[in-house]
Amino acid sequence: MTRTDAPSHPPEVPADATVGQDPPEGGFPTALVAPLLSAAGLGAYLLVPGVRAHPVLFPTFLAVVGIILGWTAWVWLSARQADEALTLKVAIRKPHYIQLVAQGSVLVYWGWWVRSVYDFSPLILAQILVAVAMDALLNLHRRRHWNLGVGAVPVVFSINLFLWFTVPYFYFQFLMIPVVYLGKEFLRREWNGRNTHVFNPSAFALAVAAVLLIVTGSTDITQGVAIADTQNIPPFIYVAIFAAALPGQWFFGVATMTMTAVITMCVFGEVWLQTTGAYFFYDAYVPIAVFLGMHLLFTDPATSPRTEGGRVLWGILYAAGVLGSVPLLEAAGAPTFYDKLLPVPLLNLIAPHMDAAALAVIARVKALEPLEIRADARRAKVTTGIWIAVFAGFTAVGWLGDDHPGQYLPYWEEACAAGNGRACDYLPVMQQNYCDRGSGWACNEFGVFRARYDGDLQGAMGEFERACTRGSEAGCANRARLLAGEALIQEEPPLEELPILLRGSKGPVTETHPQALYALGCERGWDELCARAGTAPPGG
Repeated sequence: MTRTDAPSHPPEVPADATVGQDPPEGGFPTALVAPLLSAAGLGAYLLVPGVRAHPVLFPTFLAVVGIILGWTAWVWLSARQADEALTLKVAIRKPHYIQLVAQGSVLVYWGWWVRSVYDFSPLILAQILVAVAMDALLNLHRRRHWNLGVGAVPVVFSINLFLWFTVPYFYFQFLMIPVVYLGKEFLRREWNGRNTHVFNPSAFALAVAAVLLIVTGSTDITQGVAIADTQNIPPFIYVAIFAAALPGQWFFGVATMTMTAVITMCVFGEVWLQTTGAYFFYDAYVPIAVFLGMHLLFTDPATSPRTEGGRVLWGILYAAGVLGSVPLLEAAGAPTFYDKLLPVPLLNLIAPHMDAAALAVIARVKALEPLEIRADARRAKVTTGIWIAVFAGFTAVGWLGDDHPGQYLPYWEEACAAGNGRACDYLPVMQQNYCDRGSGWACNEFGVFRARYDGDLQGAMGEFERACTRGSEAGCANRARLLAGEALIQEEPPLEELPILLRGSKGPVTETHPQALYALGCERGWDELCARAGTAPPGG
């Protein structure tokens, strides 16, 4: 849930919480202390050897410090010249600290299993310092007043849950922060008698970055693909995200949107499976990064529908937007991880119309009258209770959770053998991935696929060469067989390569004992390993 204000929840501070109200003739304004401290904190990075010696990070941090100091001086001098006071109020808002805890919990849990998250954390802190300075200076520049709170933290956490730029291009990470605050400041509308920002601020910045990266074909300057892949590594990650988001669902009535989106995507996934014989998303009904977006990205009450009916429609349309983005991204040759980012600003634009459409339907169908009610504390708790039951049910039937058959190679071998074209497109991708990780067996399988299905004999020969150098006897034999026009051969996966081949979308295989590896392989669909494990194939 990414929010920078809370229209339906007044600041939880007393009316006399203004702590800085400096007369223009006084000393340095208290309200400008925060941006100066931010500049000092960012300046400290310039003393870190890794930053000082880096050809990109050092000038980036130096430029940002200079901009903050220059802007601070401008605000101070212009206020003095205009004889205006700069005021500061402490406003610690419930939506902000609940978001902070939820997003921070996910980052900490993810980082525990994927240590690159912790390695990146100093740069996340740097972004928080930039966001604090940007928020303060923009407000003091335009209104001479700033509400000091923790709102900058969930904004930055939200961005970093979905997109990192690589270190040589880290300045783009800083540039997303002005997009957040400028979008919130200048892209506004009247809605229900209030002037409010149009777009979910962090989702808007992410979508702008996504569009630019897609158009320029520059995804490789980000860690976007790695983020989406590694978020699935921690065990019980669906439960962790669900639990982290639960307080926000409970207090702010956004469970309707999340629940509807998840139901829509799971039902679609099951219908797709029954119709085509293969999964729409390869290793999940709801990919973990999309599930994360449904909980901590698109559920901003300030920029989403206000009625329960409108929120139901919002959830359905978000799921449809994600599903529709996948083939479009594939056709454009772009990674599909952008699917969760692109629909949000489009939905923000039409959010008032969703309320209107829902009310129009409710007016005609009296049985839907409860959906006309705006979310309140009681309804939020009821809806959250229903969502808990739905989540438990979907986890029990395997629609959500760690154990999805599509994670493993045998499923796609069987689906391809049954004639599923999408499975035959994905199978060689998996074989190549395992080959790249060091499996000679997978290199040979990939070579056989390229020769038999693609007719790419030159490419197949290259894979057989790789297989042979990695100890695959079948790969060595297939080099000669391919030249002689003889039938290609395959072999059973060797024991020493099972830790590579048995890994799905989760973390590395930790079993080392042969019998444990054979049992795990049997469990994950490798029927030929069941005999070695001394067990029957699952369902057999």
